Amino acid sequence: MGFLGRFLSSYSESFAAALVAWPFASFALTLPILAILYRRDGRIRPLSAAGAYLSVLYLLGLVCFTLYPLPEGDSGPGITYGLDPIWNPLHFVGDIAADGAPAVAQLVANVALFVPFGFIAGRGMRLGAPASAALGFLASLGIELAQLTGLFGVYPYAYRTFETTDLATNTLGAFCGWLLARASLRVLPDPGRLAPAAVTESPGIVRRTVAFCIDMALAAAASAIAGSGLLLALYALGGPPASAASLPVLALLGTAAVLAVEVAVPWRRGGQTPGGAFVRMTCETRERQGARRVAFYAARTFVILCAVGLPGIEPRLTLVPLACLAFYLFKRKMPYDLI
Repeated sequence: MGFLGRFLSSYSESFAAALVAWPFASFALTLPILAILYRRDGRIRPLSAAGAYLSVLYLLGLVCFTLYPLPEGDSGPGITYGLDPIWNPLHFVGDIAADGAPAVAQLVANVALFVPFGFIAGRGMRLGAPASAALGFLASLGIELAQLTGLFGVYPYAYRTFETTDLATNTLGAFCGWLLARASLRVLPDPGRLAPAAVTESPGIVRRTVAFCIDMALAAAASAIAGSGLLLALYALGGPPASAASLPVLALLGTAAVLAVEVAVPWRRGGQTPGGAFVRMTCETRERQGARRVAFYAARTFVILCAVGLPGIEPRLTLVPLACLAFYLFKRKMPYDLI
């Protein structure tokens, strides 16, 4: 028990660092997590959401266990000298012969460290055995390269030992985790594997928000690329790249990008914006034809433009989305859904 306690205590500082970072990382990754769960399952299951956030904790722990603590002070590994890599994959045999139980424990720990990784790949990401093992190998390789290069050049020397044995044991751990994931399906089946998620015509406010955020990210990226091209063209022609004359054009590009994502695409794809398609929803809550469909898109676009706050929108109109949200809380529909 004394040996086990000393072995586990060596990781206590790393685990504490992972726990501190977990709430912040979870908050930052909430949108991607929700988008992936909607894409995979078609809805948010409490158990799936809990598993996703526990996966974030595990990945943070994996990084902290393998790269933390970082070098400190004016001397030591990574600062004034580096640790030599171990290229021999059978080096662990000599370690076991020399150190006995501690070397065996380290070997087992390297396998166990990647078992959750394989479980997440097999059950959460629904990957097969080869893909799960390959992903585990790539993750292990990234960690070992970070150790070998002093955190990719942040430190002048390697402050941890690169070992080819770790690549093998970590990959084995990922494969064992995949086997565990397969076994768990017999006890607790995954509903998403049994019936593919369908596109919903009555999305909730959370799914609508996730889709909207994805759409706005795409629109922002498209307008930024187009705007950068415009500014470079102006600069090449000898004009000031940020002249007052170019600002209305940049605003027009932003508006055009939003209209393309929120009007042109869903009009041709049965109400599915790019974000809506990813989270399996359509903005058209019922079938509409002719003038009614035009009125629906006009009203919805007006609300979106008010929410985005593009140039030309009166400041007081930014209250329109809030009024629509209040309406939704009572009717479980947006006002334009009634058209």
